[in-house]
Amino acid sequence: MPTKACIHTTRFTDFDINLFKSGKHFKLYEKLGSHLMEVDGQKGVYFAVWAPGATYVSVIGDFNYWNREEHPLFPRWDGSGIWEGFVPDLKKGTIYKYQITAQDGRYLEKGDPYAFMWETPPRTASVVWDLEYKWKDKRWMEHRKTQADQAKPYSVYEMHIGSWKKVGEEENRSLTYKEMVKEMVPYVQELGFTHVEFMPVMEYPFFGSWGYQGIGYYAPSSRHGTPQDFMALIDAFHQASIGVILDWVPSHFPEDAHGLADYDGTHLYDHADPRKGFHPDWKSCIFNYGRNEVRAFLISNALFWLDLFHADGLRVDAVASMLYLDYSRKEGEWIPNEFGGRENLEAVAFLKEFNETVYANFPDAVTIAEESTSWPGVSRPTYDGGLGFGQKWMMGWMHDTLEYFKKEPIHRKYHQNEITFSLVYAFTENFMLPLSHDEVVHGKGALIDRMPGDEWQRFANLRLLFGKMYMHPGTKLLFMGAEYGQTSEWNHDKGLEWWLLEFRFHKGVQNWIRDLNNFYKNHPALYELQFKPEGFQWIDYSDSENSVIAFLRKGTADSKALLVVCNFTPVVRENYKVGVPMLGYWQEVLNSDSSSYGGSNVANPEPLQSAEINWHGQQYALFMTLAPLAMQVFEQVDVRREKKSYVDQSSVS
Repeated sequence: MPTKACIHTTRFTDFDINLFKSGKHFKLYEKLGSHLMEVDGQKGVYFAVWAPGATYVSVIGDFNYWNREEHPLFPRWDGSGIWEGFVPDLKKGTIYKYQITAQDGRYLEKGDPYAFMWETPPRTASVVWDLEYKWKDKRWMEHRKTQADQAKPYSVYEMHIGSWKKVGEEENRSLTYKEMVKEMVPYVQELGFTHVEFMPVMEYPFFGSWGYQGIGYYAPSSRHGTPQDFMALIDAFHQASIGVILDWVPSHFPEDAHGLADYDGTHLYDHADPRKGFHPDWKSCIFNYGRNEVRAFLISNALFWLDLFHADGLRVDAVASMLYLDYSRKEGEWIPNEFGGRENLEAVAFLKEFNETVYANFPDAVTIAEESTSWPGVSRPTYDGGLGFGQKWMMGWMHDTLEYFKKEPIHRKYHQNEITFSLVYAFTENFMLPLSHDEVVHGKGALIDRMPGDEWQRFANLRLLFGKMYMHPGTKLLFMGAEYGQTSEWNHDKGLEWWLLEFRFHKGVQNWIRDLNNFYKNHPALYELQFKPEGFQWIDYSDSENSVIAFLRKGTADSKALLVVCNFTPVVRENYKVGVPMLGYWQEVLNSDSSSYGGSNVANPEPLQSAEINWHGQQYALFMTLAPLAMQVFEQVDVRREKKSYVDQSSVS
C-alpha cells in the first residue's frame, strides 16, 4: 500500500515539451507512461499521460482499491495536456489504469498507451514494468551494422506466434516465449530462413484479430510471457544468425473502452469526422496523422521496438488504407484533400517522416510496406520523391502467380503472360515476394489446395511454385505451414499440422524449402542485384505451347550466373534446346523433381556442353532434359574440377 498521495514531480524538460508539442519527440517511451524511480529517497512509480481534454486524471488500481480520489495526477502548466505525478512505494508488477474525467462529466477508465506491459486478456489493466535486460547478441548487432549498405538475401518466415504450435490436447494453449526459444529458433535455423516476421505481438484484446487490432503499442503480448521473455526470444534468434521483423500497425486501432478511442472524452488519437476517422472494413479508428502528438506517439513506437527490443525491421501493415482518403469508401463517404484529390497528404507526410527517422537512427534496419496499389516510389528515397520504405510487397506477382498455378497444365499455354508479366515492373520498386497469411484464410484454403492434378502433381506444382518464387528477382516471404504443404486453411485457434511431416510428400516440400533457402543465401547471383534489371535476363518467355520459360540470374562480375528453366506441364521433354550466352559446361545444381523432394528424379546428372548454335538470340545452346512440373537450375562449371551438385541428393532424407 502506498503511504502517500501523488507527489508533483516531472521527467520532462522544457525542451522535451517543445519537441512533443511540435511532433518531433521520438523517444516518448522514456517520458510518458509509468516508470520506476526514486524521488527524495523514496522509491515508487512516476506516471505521465497525455489527456488534454480531461478535467481530472488519477491513477487507480488494487493499491488504492480503484478509488479515483486517492492518487490524482497534476496537469502541467505548459499547455501540453500532460498529467503527471509520483506515487511512493509502488513496485514493479503494480496493476493500474488512469481514471479520466471528460469535459462532459463522464468517468473513463483507460489503460496506459505507453505501458510496457498489460494484463493478460481478457483483463484490461496496465502493469508497471521495466525493460532491463542483458543482451547477448552483440556479434549479430555489430555484423548488422557492417552489412548495412550491402546487398543481402531476405528469406522471411512469417508466423503467428499464437498458433505456430499448440501444446496439450485439451488445453490447446499457445507456446510461451520461453518455449519458443527452445522449439521455434532451432526449427527456423534448420530450414535456413534469414529472418522471421512476427504478425503483431503488441498487446491486443481480441485473439481473433491476429494482433491487427492493437491497444498496447509499447508492450509485447503478455499471453506468452513478460517483455524480457520476448527480448530473450529475439536474442536467441540473433544468436542463431536470424533477423527479426515485427509487423507494425500504424493505420488503425480498435474502439475498446479501455484503449485509445475516446481517450480523454475526445477524439484524441483519431478524427472526429467518421469520413476520415473510422475504417469501414475493420470497424476501427484511423489515426489523425495531422496531429503532432499522434505522429510523435507512432514514430516513438517504431523506434521503441528497434531500440529496446533490437528488432531488425518493421513491416508496415495496410499502407494503402493510409494513402487514400477514399480507401474502401463509396462516393460521398470521404473528404477530398485541400487540392480536391483522394491522396491523404497527412498520411503521406507521416510515412515519409517515419522512414526518414527510422533510417536516420537505425540505418541497418529495414522498413517494408504492405502496399497493394501502384502508388509510385513506395520504396524510393524521400529525397527522390518516394515514401522512403526499404522494400514493398509485390502483390501483383502474388496474385498473378497463384492464378496461373490454379489452372490445369493443359490450359496454361493460354496464360503464359500471367507467369511472366511481373518482370515488366519487377524493378520499379524494391520488391518482396509474399505468400503470406492473407493467402490461406477466409475460405481461400491452403496453398496446396490451389494446385491441380493428382497428389503427385499437386506437390510437384507446389515445389515448382516455391522454386519459381526463389529464383524470381526480389526478396521472399513464406507463411508458416506452407514450408511443408499444410493441407488445411490456417486457423488461429489451432496449431499447425506438424503430424503431416510423417508423410513423404510433405517432408519433401520441407526439404525443398530448406535447400532453396541455403541455395539462395549461397549464390550471390540471386541477391546482389535482386532489385536491379542488370540482375535478370530473359532467355525465353515465349514458348507458351510447351509452357516453358528460361532466364538468367546474374550478380556482380565476381558471381557466376545461374540459368533457370521451368516446365509448367507434367510432360518430360527430352533434348529441349535452351540458348545461353557463354560457351562451356553447365551443371544442374538444383532440381525440384529430385526424389529427395518427392519428385520423379528426372534430371541431367552430367554437365551439359553448350553448342555453337544460335538460339533464343544467344550464340550458344544447351540440349537438356526437362523434368515434369519442375524448376531446374544450371551453373557454369569447370569440368576439370570435381563435378558435384550443390545439393547432394543422396544425403537428403
